[in-house]
Amino acid sequence: SAIFNFQSLLTVILLLICTCAYIRSLAPSLLDKNKTGLLGIFWKCARIGERKSPYVAVCCVVMAFTILFVQ
Repeated sequence: SAIFNFQSLLTVILLLICTCAYIRSLAPSLLDKNKTGLLGIFWKCARIGERKSPYVAVCCVVMAFTILFVQ
């Protein structure tokens, strides 16, 4: 389970941020109407993916390196 393994939890969070940012780039109306509440988490992840995209990209490269060569 990804909840009990810290590296897996970080991987899931990073993939959630990337997925939400990609979905918002294709169809912004899906995420923009839910800025509050439980579905607002996806809107916030999309905003993080858009505003911090260089840092997210570096984290993706580091994650890929550790998955391919460390594990």
